[in-house]
Amino acid sequence: MLRRILAVIAGIMVGSVGIWLMERLGHSLYPFPADLKPDNIEGFKAYVGNLPFMGKFIVIIGYALGALLSGFVATKVANNGKPVAAIVCGAIFLFFTVYNMMVLPTPVWFWILGIAVWGLVLVGYRLALNKNKE
Repeated sequence: MLRRILAVIAGIMVGSVGIWLMERLGHSLYPFPADLKPDNIEGFKAYVGNLPFMGKFIVIIGYALGALLSGFVATKVANNGKPVAAIVCGAIFLFFTVYNMMVLPTPVWFWILGIAVWGLVLVGYRLALNKNKE
């Protein structure tokens, strides 16, 4: 039981780093306005609303990377051959993704991809199970 809990924690941590790295790339390509303060929610909403397609799509790529990494790591740490830890990671990330999409102005395509992409935790799970057979 403890190993499965640690597997979910490890998956969430590694998946979060993957998302963060892609979002850092996005922010370097589409920087925040110079006058945007960290506590200015309305300003951040305006920034997100005005991002071009690629600025938003980079976030989806980050979610995809996070899903693959979290599913892979959670499965490796759980070491039981079951997809439960990966699915729990995907469900947790999905919850926060939907919350972000409700708070920030996101188009319909972002909602569709933002929800669908978390199914990639199962791809990470399958990759973690792949064993070289000789």
